[in-house]
Amino acid sequence: MAMSNSELLFWICIGLVAYNYVGYPLVLFMLSVLSQAKSDLQFLFHRGGRRCTPPAQYVPRVAVLMSAHNEEAVIQAKVKNTLEADYPSDRLEFLIGLDAPSDSTADLLRQITFGPFRVTHFKERRGKLAVLRALAQQTSAEILVITDANTRLEPHCIRNLVRHFAEPRVGAVSGEERRVTSEGCDPAAETLYWRYESALKLLENRLDCTMGGNGSVLAVRRSLFRPHKQTIIEDFQIALEIRLKGYRVIYDPEAVAVEEIAPTLSTQFARRVRIGAGNYQTLFANLECLNPLKGMLAFCFFSHRVLRWLAPFLLIIGFGCSLLLAGHRAYAILLAAQSAFYLGAGAGYLFKKLGTRVPLFSLPLHFCSMNLAMLLGLLRYVSGEQKLTWSSTPRRPSELPLSDRDSKRAVPANTATCHAATNDSGGEQRAFQST
Repeated sequence: MAMSNSELLFWICIGLVAYNYVGYPLVLFMLSVLSQAKSDLQFLFHRGGRRCTPPAQYVPRVAVLMSAHNEEAVIQAKVKNTLEADYPSDRLEFLIGLDAPSDSTADLLRQITFGPFRVTHFKERRGKLAVLRALAQQTSAEILVITDANTRLEPHCIRNLVRHFAEPRVGAVSGEERRVTSEGCDPAAETLYWRYESALKLLENRLDCTMGGNGSVLAVRRSLFRPHKQTIIEDFQIALEIRLKGYRVIYDPEAVAVEEIAPTLSTQFARRVRIGAGNYQTLFANLECLNPLKGMLAFCFFSHRVLRWLAPFLLIIGFGCSLLLAGHRAYAILLAAQSAFYLGAGAGYLFKKLGTRVPLFSLPLHFCSMNLAMLLGLLRYVSGEQKLTWSSTPRRPSELPLSDRDSKRAVPANTATCHAATNDSGGEQRAFQST
């Protein structure tokens, strides 16, 4: 018996969602197995095809770039953490761009008595990407490492990112961002989803089809850092443009950065809406990535990104078709299953508001809030309400103790000097140095 239009539409929508979340990872896994088998055969028969370990003596000059708005809760801990990096201090510089903060971020930076690091204070809001571009013009370092104020880099993170650039074809390297819970936050579903995404990135990396990056732990060649398109999710756009130039983009799970999950459901949701708006901005700005002639890049962009961004509409259409087909027993059961899932998300939200953790409802709540945020993000993008600048996510105060290395660098407060100058970008530049 032939399917009706409603039935066909239902199975297309549900099938695409299922493919995006389950089918695509399985396809990647199978392709990864075949790729590994090919590599093994090449090695056995031709003694080739194995990646060489980059030379240990490869230690390029690195500049860590960070754009910060109102980050008074974490800024001092961030500076301490960055200066603890296991990388030669004479080959590392730290540049901070203050994007017109209205809190005490600038004053707290002036109080730091160890270094060195440089601060450029922009008097008008620019947005993260514009600040990073201005900072990149202030350094001649070969490699730029982009990070965020609320991100803690593990000691070997920078060294692990940089090692890949010994290969000239590598243009960008993204690290592993691990999410940790904040006090009063239920991390179960968020952590599970983040691990799922990390697994996808690992499989895509094995097939050399990585196209995006984590903005809190991303390294790029300075010579390639020429972002042409203004976007909200600059990390994906920067890496994608480098990939489209013909260079490799690598994901390294050993370059670890740790970021705290937003402390409340409302702040998590607001962040997802902003990212959702940026996702659609990225989609419409990079439609050429869907060209089938781009091979695996187009396949991964569509299967991983585009279908994820279209999921809210596919789910709504699928549910609507279920309502129209509820007179058939099979579709009535499917409608009941969907309704139970969405009701579970609603119950999870109510329990969350009451401060009660119910693990059974965590996954439905996370899934539904993520897709609802995506839908609202599209409305924000279409309406033009989303700016390139935004308010910082509320942070819990972070206190990182000084390590022995920092203690050796620290100097008495009365011997620290601050040199001020005007830079070409129209901002006030402050270099904090110990004398």
